[in-house]
Amino acid sequence: MVNPTRKDWSRKLNDALWAYRMAYKTPIGIPPYKLIYRKLCHLSVELEHKALWAIKKLNLDLDKAGKNRLLQLNELEELRNDAFDNAKIYKAMTKAFHDKRIIKKSFEPGKKA
Repeated sequence: MVNPTRKDWSRKLNDALWAYRMAYKTPIGIPPYKLIYRKLCHLSVELEHKALWAIKKLNLDLDKAGKNRLLQLNELEELRNDAFDNAKIYKAMTKAFHDKRIIKKSFEPGKKA
């Protein structure tokens, strides 16, 4: 809070500007920080609080959640590997299709093509 004499406004300016940049603005629909940097600014305290709130609200077992997350990561890795294999097969088939259509030309010295 700034004193009524307003002599200490310069000490509070940085905090006030930071609060203004982080606050949600209704006319533009986003905070100015996101408008400039294209990402939201999350404070670590906010994130930690939200995580603790979610754990308490959902009564999560952290070990079970960790195992579930590892399972999800393994499934994602399998999908990525399948996509990579399918892309490799598609590339080979496309190459074979185009290679079949190549007209072979023989060049001899002294002849113009």
